[in-house]
Amino acid sequence: MSVAVTAVGGVIGQGIIKALQNTDYSVVGINSEVLGAGLYATRKSYIGLTATDSQFIDRLIEICTNAHCRILFSGLDAELIHLSKNKNRLEKNGIFPVVSDPEIIELCGDKLKTIEFLKNSHFPAPETFSLQNYSDQLDFPVILKPKTGGQASQGLFLAKNLKAFETFVDSVDPDNYVAQEFIEGDEYTCGTVSLENKCFGTILMKRELRFGNTYKAFVVKDEKLTNFVKNVVNVLKPFGPCNVQLRLKKDIPYIFEFNARCSGTTAMRALAGFNEPEMICDYLLKGIRNPRFEIKELVILRYLNEIVVEYEKIKKLESDGFIENDGVNL
Repeated sequence: MSVAVTAVGGVIGQGIIKALQNTDYSVVGINSEVLGAGLYATRKSYIGLTATDSQFIDRLIEICTNAHCRILFSGLDAELIHLSKNKNRLEKNGIFPVVSDPEIIELCGDKLKTIEFLKNSHFPAPETFSLQNYSDQLDFPVILKPKTGGQASQGLFLAKNLKAFETFVDSVDPDNYVAQEFIEGDEYTCGTVSLENKCFGTILMKRELRFGNTYKAFVVKDEKLTNFVKNVVNVLKPFGPCNVQLRLKKDIPYIFEFNARCSGTTAMRALAGFNEPEMICDYLLKGIRNPRFEIKELVILRYLNEIVVEYEKIKKLESDGFIENDGVNL
Protein backbone atom coordinates (compact mmCIF):
# COMPACT_ATOMS: atom_id res chain seq x y z
CA MET A 1 0.00 0.00 0.00
CA SER A 2 1.70 3.18 -1.22
CA VAL A 3 1.49 6.52 0.59
CA ALA A 4 2.72 9.80 -0.90
CA VAL A 5 4.60 12.32 1.25
CA THR A 6 5.48 15.81 0.02
CA ALA A 7 8.29 18.17 1.04
CA VAL A 8 10.61 15.29 1.95
CA GLY A 9 13.56 17.66 1.89
CA GLY A 10 12.39 19.00 5.27
CA VAL A 11 12.18 17.67 8.79
CA ILE A 12 8.40 17.08 8.75
CA GLY A 13 8.35 15.10 5.51
CA GLN A 14 11.37 13.10 6.65
CA GLY A 15 9.68 12.43 9.99
CA ILE A 16 6.66 10.94 8.20
CA ILE A 17 9.01 8.73 6.15
CA LYS A 18 10.71 7.52 9.32
CA ALA A 19 7.37 6.82 11.02
CA LEU A 20 6.19 4.67 8.11
CA GLN A 21 9.42 2.71 7.70
CA ASN A 22 8.99 -0.93 8.81
CA THR A 23 5.18 -0.70 8.55
CA ASP A 24 2.76 -2.10 5.97
CA TYR A 25 3.02 1.15 3.99
CA SER A 26 5.52 2.05 1.29
CA VAL A 27 6.35 5.75 1.02
CA VAL A 28 6.59 7.61 -2.26
CA GLY A 29 8.67 10.75 -1.75
CA ILE A 30 7.88 14.06 -3.44
CA ASN A 31 9.96 17.23 -3.32
CA SER A 32 10.25 20.31 -5.52
CA GLU A 33 14.04 20.48 -5.20
CA VAL A 34 16.32 17.68 -6.35
CA LEU A 35 18.60 17.66 -3.28
CA GLY A 36 15.89 16.87 -0.74
CA ALA A 37 17.36 14.07 1.41
CA GLY A 38 14.09 12.18 1.68
CA LEU A 39 14.01 11.65 -2.10
CA TYR A 40 16.84 9.16 -1.69
CA ALA A 41 15.32 7.24 1.23
CA THR A 42 12.07 6.01 -0.33
CA ARG A 43 11.42 3.22 -2.84
CA LYS A 44 10.07 5.68 -5.39
CA SER A 45 10.64 9.42 -5.56
CA TYR A 46 9.36 12.20 -7.79
CA ILE A 47 10.12 15.86 -8.42
CA GLY A 48 7.00 17.86 -7.61
CA LEU A 49 6.14 21.55 -7.83
CA THR A 50 5.98 24.33 -5.26
CA ALA A 51 2.62 25.15 -3.70
CA THR A 52 2.53 28.49 -5.53
CA ASP A 53 2.76 26.83 -8.95
CA SER A 54 -0.56 26.76 -10.82
CA GLN A 55 0.09 23.10 -11.73
CA PHE A 56 0.83 22.03 -8.13
CA ILE A 57 -2.32 19.92 -7.73
CA ASP A 58 -2.13 18.55 -11.28
CA ARG A 59 1.40 17.30 -10.65
CA LEU A 60 0.38 15.63 -7.37
CA ILE A 61 -2.50 13.85 -9.12
CA GLU A 62 -0.12 12.71 -11.86
CA ILE A 63 2.42 11.37 -9.35
CA CYS A 64 -0.11 9.66 -7.09
CA THR A 65 -1.83 8.06 -10.07
CA ASN A 66 1.43 6.74 -11.52
CA ALA A 67 2.62 5.45 -8.15
CA HIS A 68 -0.78 4.07 -7.09
CA CYS A 69 -0.89 6.19 -3.93
CA ARG A 70 -4.27 6.43 -2.21
CA ILE A 71 -3.14 8.65 0.67
CA LEU A 72 -1.22 11.93 0.58
CA PHE A 73 0.56 13.54 3.53
CA SER A 74 1.99 17.05 3.34
CA GLY A 75 5.26 18.04 4.99
CA LEU A 76 4.91 21.78 4.41
CA ASP A 77 2.56 24.39 5.87
CA ALA A 78 2.33 26.35 2.62
CA GLU A 79 0.77 23.36 0.86
CA LEU A 80 -2.02 22.70 3.34
CA ILE A 81 -4.54 25.32 2.20
CA HIS A 82 -4.15 24.26 -1.46
CA LEU A 83 -4.68 20.60 -0.58
CA SER A 84 -7.66 21.44 1.60
CA LYS A 85 -9.38 23.57 -1.05
CA ASN A 86 -8.77 20.86 -3.66
CA LYS A 87 -9.74 17.92 -1.44
CA ASN A 88 -12.79 16.98 -3.52
CA ARG A 89 -10.79 17.04 -6.73
CA LEU A 90 -8.08 14.86 -5.25
CA GLU A 91 -10.63 12.40 -3.87
CA LYS A 92 -12.32 12.14 -7.28
CA ASN A 93 -8.95 10.95 -8.56
CA GLY A 94 -8.73 8.29 -5.85
CA ILE A 95 -6.35 10.25 -3.61
CA PHE A 96 -7.20 11.09 0.01
CA PRO A 97 -5.22 14.09 1.30
CA VAL A 98 -4.68 14.00 5.07
CA VAL A 99 -5.68 17.59 5.71
CA SER A 100 -8.18 19.59 7.76
CA ASP A 101 -10.87 21.90 6.40
CA PRO A 102 -9.76 25.32 5.08
CA GLU A 103 -11.13 27.26 8.07
CA ILE A 104 -9.09 25.07 10.44
CA ILE A 105 -5.95 25.54 8.34
CA GLU A 106 -6.43 29.32 8.36
CA LEU A 107 -7.14 29.44 12.11
CA CYS A 108 -4.06 27.38 12.95
CA GLY A 109 -1.89 29.44 10.61
CA ASP A 110 -2.83 32.77 12.20
CA LYS A 111 -1.56 33.58 15.72
CA LEU A 112 -4.34 36.10 16.43
CA LYS A 113 -7.10 33.74 15.24
CA THR A 114 -5.58 30.98 17.36
CA ILE A 115 -5.72 33.10 20.52
CA GLU A 116 -9.22 34.33 19.65
CA PHE A 117 -10.40 30.72 19.29
CA LEU A 118 -8.89 29.75 22.66
CA LYS A 119 -10.43 32.71 24.49
CA ASN A 120 -13.84 32.28 22.86
CA SER A 121 -13.75 28.61 23.85
CA HIS A 122 -12.78 29.55 27.46
CA PHE A 123 -9.31 27.97 27.39
CA PRO A 124 -6.22 29.68 28.88
CA ALA A 125 -4.13 31.60 26.36
CA PRO A 126 -1.28 34.11 26.51
CA GLU A 127 -2.26 37.74 25.99
CA THR A 128 -1.56 38.56 22.35
CA PHE A 129 -1.83 41.80 20.38
CA SER A 130 -1.35 42.87 16.80
CA LEU A 131 1.97 44.71 16.69
CA GLN A 132 0.32 47.42 14.61
CA ASN A 133 -2.07 48.20 17.48
CA TYR A 134 0.27 47.43 20.37
CA SER A 135 0.82 50.10 23.02
CA ASP A 136 2.87 48.62 25.87
CA GLN A 137 0.14 46.41 27.36
CA LEU A 138 2.61 43.69 28.38
CA ASP A 139 5.47 43.53 30.85
CA PHE A 140 8.89 42.46 29.60
CA PRO A 141 10.03 40.02 28.39
CA VAL A 142 7.72 40.07 25.36
CA ILE A 143 7.59 37.53 22.53
CA LEU A 144 7.50 38.99 19.01
CA LYS A 145 6.55 36.55 16.24
CA PRO A 146 5.05 36.54 12.73
CA LYS A 147 1.25 36.56 12.70
CA THR A 148 1.27 34.12 9.76
CA GLY A 149 3.90 32.15 7.93
CA GLY A 150 6.51 31.55 10.61
CA GLN A 151 7.56 27.98 11.35
CA ALA A 152 10.32 26.37 13.45
CA SER A 153 10.52 29.68 15.35
CA GLN A 154 11.52 31.59 12.21
CA GLY A 155 11.25 35.31 12.85
CA LEU A 156 10.61 34.85 16.58
CA PHE A 157 12.31 37.27 18.97
CA LEU A 158 12.28 37.52 22.77
CA ALA A 159 12.51 41.22 23.69
CA LYS A 160 13.86 41.49 27.23
CA ASN A 161 13.65 45.27 27.45
CA LEU A 162 12.29 48.33 25.66
CA LYS A 163 15.48 49.03 23.70
CA ALA A 164 15.60 45.50 22.28
CA PHE A 165 11.88 45.69 21.53
CA GLU A 166 12.13 48.96 19.61
CA THR A 167 15.21 47.85 17.66
CA PHE A 168 13.52 44.66 16.50
CA VAL A 169 10.18 46.31 15.70
CA ASP A 170 11.95 48.76 13.38
CA SER A 171 13.16 45.81 11.27
CA VAL A 172 9.83 44.00 10.66
CA ASP A 173 6.43 44.58 9.09
CA PRO A 174 4.04 45.42 11.95
CA ASP A 175 1.07 44.27 9.85
CA ASN A 176 2.29 40.67 10.09
CA TYR A 177 3.67 40.58 13.61
CA VAL A 178 2.18 40.05 17.05
CA ALA A 179 3.36 40.89 20.55
CA GLN A 180 2.64 38.06 22.96
CA GLU A 181 2.90 37.55 26.69
CA PHE A 182 5.89 35.41 27.59
CA ILE A 183 4.79 32.40 29.63
CA GLU A 184 7.55 31.26 31.97
CA GLY A 185 7.41 27.48 32.31
CA ASP A 186 8.11 24.08 30.76
CA GLU A 187 7.30 23.81 27.05
CA TYR A 188 5.37 20.86 25.65
CA THR A 189 4.69 19.64 22.14
CA CYS A 190 1.58 17.47 22.10
CA GLY A 191 0.64 15.17 19.24
CA THR A 192 -2.99 14.29 18.59
CA VAL A 193 -4.92 12.18 16.11
CA SER A 194 -8.52 13.13 15.33
CA LEU A 195 -10.92 11.05 13.25
CA GLU A 196 -14.67 11.42 12.84
CA ASN A 197 -14.53 14.75 14.73
CA LYS A 198 -13.11 13.07 17.81
CA CYS A 199 -9.61 13.12 19.32
CA PHE A 200 -8.65 9.45 19.62
CA GLY A 201 -5.20 9.86 21.10
CA THR A 202 -2.64 12.24 22.56
CA ILE A 203 1.04 12.09 23.39
CA LEU A 204 2.77 14.64 25.62
CA MET A 205 6.43 15.53 25.20
CA LYS A 206 8.29 18.06 27.28
CA ARG A 207 10.94 19.50 25.02
CA GLU A 208 14.10 21.51 24.65
CA LEU A 209 14.63 23.51 21.47
CA ARG A 210 17.62 24.23 19.28
CA PHE A 211 17.21 26.54 16.27
CA GLY A 212 13.42 26.22 16.59
CA ASN A 213 13.34 22.41 16.47
CA THR A 214 13.01 19.86 19.25
CA TYR A 215 16.35 18.21 19.97
CA LYS A 216 15.59 16.70 23.40
CA ALA A 217 12.15 15.22 24.07
CA PHE A 218 10.89 13.78 27.34
CA VAL A 219 7.77 11.65 26.89
CA VAL A 220 5.53 12.05 29.94
CA LYS A 221 2.19 10.73 31.11
CA ASP A 222 -0.11 13.25 32.75
CA GLU A 223 -3.82 12.42 32.76
CA LYS A 224 -4.95 15.95 33.61
CA LEU A 225 -2.91 17.56 30.82
CA THR A 226 -3.86 14.81 28.36
CA ASN A 227 -7.56 15.40 29.02
CA PHE A 228 -7.08 19.16 28.63
CA VAL A 229 -5.42 18.76 25.22
CA LYS A 230 -8.13 16.32 24.11
CA ASN A 231 -10.87 18.75 25.16
CA VAL A 232 -9.29 21.59 23.20
CA VAL A 233 -8.78 19.49 20.07
CA ASN A 234 -12.34 18.15 20.27
CA VAL A 235 -13.56 21.75 20.06
CA LEU A 236 -11.12 22.64 17.26
CA LYS A 237 -12.10 19.54 15.21
CA PRO A 238 -9.10 19.06 12.89
CA PHE A 239 -8.78 15.96 10.74
CA GLY A 240 -5.88 13.60 11.29
CA PRO A 241 -2.71 14.87 12.98
CA CYS A 242 -2.66 18.11 14.93
CA ASN A 243 0.23 19.44 16.98
CA VAL A 244 -0.54 21.50 20.10
CA GLN A 245 2.25 23.62 21.57
CA LEU A 246 1.89 24.93 25.11
CA ARG A 247 3.71 26.08 28.21
CA LEU A 248 2.80 24.94 31.68
CA LYS A 249 2.87 27.67 34.34
CA LYS A 250 1.75 26.85 37.88
CA ASP A 251 -0.08 23.79 36.53
CA ILE A 252 -2.05 25.94 34.07
CA PRO A 253 -1.51 25.03 30.38
CA TYR A 254 -1.27 28.02 28.03
CA ILE A 255 -1.55 27.01 24.37
CA PHE A 256 0.24 29.37 22.02
CA GLU A 257 0.19 27.46 18.71
CA PHE A 258 -1.60 24.79 16.70
CA ASN A 259 -0.17 23.00 13.67
CA ALA A 260 -2.88 21.16 11.74
CA ARG A 261 -0.47 18.58 10.30
CA CYS A 262 2.22 16.14 11.29
CA SER A 263 5.06 17.88 13.11
CA GLY A 264 8.82 17.87 13.32
CA THR A 265 8.55 15.39 16.21
CA THR A 266 6.42 12.85 14.31
CA ALA A 267 9.29 10.34 14.13
CA MET A 268 10.07 10.83 17.82
CA ARG A 269 6.45 10.13 18.72
CA ALA A 270 6.49 6.97 16.65
CA LEU A 271 9.54 5.77 18.60
CA ALA A 272 7.55 6.31 21.79
CA GLY A 273 4.65 4.18 20.51
CA PHE A 274 2.40 6.92 19.08
CA ASN A 275 2.70 6.55 15.31
CA GLU A 276 0.34 9.16 13.85
CA PRO A 277 0.88 8.42 10.12
CA GLU A 278 0.47 4.67 10.64
CA MET A 279 -2.71 5.12 12.70
CA ILE A 280 -4.23 7.35 10.03
CA CYS A 281 -3.28 4.93 7.24
CA ASP A 282 -4.76 2.06 9.25
CA TYR A 283 -8.00 4.02 9.57
CA LEU A 284 -8.23 5.04 5.91
CA LEU A 285 -6.89 1.90 4.21
CA LYS A 286 -7.66 -0.91 6.65
CA GLY A 287 -10.85 0.42 8.21
CA ILE A 288 -9.45 0.28 11.75
CA ARG A 289 -11.76 2.65 13.58
CA ASN A 290 -9.92 2.73 16.92
CA PRO A 291 -6.25 3.70 16.51
CA ARG A 292 -3.86 1.41 18.33
CA PHE A 293 -1.03 2.86 20.38
CA GLU A 294 0.89 2.23 23.59
CA ILE A 295 2.93 5.18 24.78
CA LYS A 296 6.28 4.52 26.46
CA GLU A 297 7.89 7.08 28.75
CA LEU A 298 11.25 7.71 27.11
CA VAL A 299 13.89 10.37 26.59
CA ILE A 300 14.58 10.88 22.88
CA LEU A 301 17.71 12.71 21.75
CA ARG A 302 17.96 13.99 18.20
CA TYR A 303 21.24 13.94 16.29
CA LEU A 304 22.51 14.67 12.78
CA ASN A 305 22.77 11.90 10.23
CA GLU A 306 24.01 11.59 6.66
CA ILE A 307 22.74 9.99 3.47
CA VAL A 308 25.13 9.33 0.59
CA VAL A 309 23.84 9.90 -2.95
CA GLU A 310 25.65 9.17 -6.19
CA TYR A 311 25.85 11.99 -8.73
CA GLU A 312 24.33 9.77 -11.39
CA LYS A 313 21.19 9.29 -9.32
CA ILE A 314 20.78 13.05 -8.90
CA LYS A 315 21.24 13.58 -12.64
CA LYS A 316 18.65 10.90 -13.39
CA LEU A 317 16.14 12.55 -11.04
CA GLU A 318 16.81 15.91 -12.67
CA SER A 319 16.29 14.55 -16.19
CA ASP A 320 13.45 12.07 -15.61
CA GLY A 321 11.69 13.60 -12.60
CA PHE A 322 11.56 10.11 -11.07
CA ILE A 323 13.90 7.55 -9.50
CA GLU A 324 13.69 4.23 -7.71
CA ASN A 325 15.87 3.55 -4.66
CA ASP A 326 17.00 0.54 -2.67
CA GLY A 327 15.09 1.74 0.37
CA VAL A 328 17.82 3.46 2.38
CA ASN A 329 16.54 4.28 5.87
CA LEU A 330 16.82 7.77 7.25
